[in-house]
Amino acid sequence: MLLPHQPLQEAAVPSPRISSARDQAGPWHSEAVCRRDEAGLFFAPSKEPTAARLSREEAAKRVCARCPVMVECREHALLQPEPYGVWGGLTAAERRVVLARRRRREAELARATRVAAAG
Repeated sequence: MLLPHQPLQEAAVPSPRISSARDQAGPWHSEAVCRRDEAGLFFAPSKEPTAARLSREEAAKRVCARCPVMVECREHALLQPEPYGVWGGLTAAERRVVLARRRRREAELARATRVAAAG
């Protein structure tokens, strides 16, 4: 769960992994804790007041924090990208920040690679 005073942390890019018991049991979302909670907690109703939205998002993040598939969910939302709702403990705005950081890091790595190849 992210508190207002905590900086966003980027989700690690998943590496290819060997098939696990989870993979054989079904898709990652079948184990998501949010499947047992009200969907309204994760998606904003229209014209939701700011205070209500912040409270709802924090409650959704608390659910995500105890989820065994939070990383898979977050990565799904970042790769799709999901434009709405709380996914993997991040709001849509927080996911946009993470994606911007990833793009910036990828551009820096590409630039460094070009410089190294030229030099």
